[in-house]
Amino acid sequence: MAEELETVAQNVETVETENAQAQSETKTEKRADRNGSRRPRRENRRPEKVSDGLEKRMVNLNAISKVTKGGKTMRYDALMVVGDKNGKVGIGLAKALDVTMAIEKATLVAKKHMISVKMDGTTIPHDIIGRFGTTKVIMMPSPEGKGIIAGGVVRDVVELAGIKDITTKLYGSNNPVNCVKATFEGLKALRTAEEIASLRGKKVEELR
Repeated sequence: MAEELETVAQNVETVETENAQAQSETKTEKRADRNGSRRPRRENRRPEKVSDGLEKRMVNLNAISKVTKGGKTMRYDALMVVGDKNGKVGIGLAKALDVTMAIEKATLVAKKHMISVKMDGTTIPHDIIGRFGTTKVIMMPSPEGKGIIAGGVVRDVVELAGIKDITTKLYGSNNPVNCVKATFEGLKALRTAEEIASLRGKKVEELR
C-alpha cells in the first residue's frame, strides 16, 4: 500500500513539473511573438518645416515691465514685417512673455494681413501719402536704377514688398510702429492707371 502511494505521489509531481515547464515555454513564446510583432519606433516624429518663400524682419522689439504685488513681470512686444519681394507684404504686432513667442505671434499676424501692392515695373504707379497718427510718409515713384531712397523701417517695408526704385520722405513722429503702419497704409492705397480710369469712367490714354 505504501509503495502504491509513493508511486502516485511521484506521478503527480511529474505531471505538475511538466505543466509548469509547458506554461513557462508558452509565456516565453508569447513574449517573443510580442517583441517580434512590435512596430519599429519612429526616429523623428516632428513634421518637416516647409519654406513658404517669405522673408521676415523684426523692425522693433520692446520690453514692457509691469509692477505687481508679487514683483515685476516682463513682457515683450515685437513688430514684424513679412514679404515675398514680389508684390506682397504684411505687418504684425504681438505681445508675449517670451521674446521668441512674441516674434512667432507677430509673424503669424503679419502673414494673415498681407496685401498685394500695386506696382509699375520696379516702382509705384503714382505719388501717395501714408498717414498714421502724427506720422506722414510721402512716397514718390523713381526711374529704374535709382534705387530705394528711404531710411529706417520704411526701407524694410518697401524692400520686402518688392519695390526697387522709390523716393520717400518722413514727417512727424519717427516712432517705428507709426512709421511702419503709415507706410503700410500708403502702399495699401495705391491704384493702377486702369483702376483709376475705370473709377472715373475714362480711358487710360485720357488720364495721361
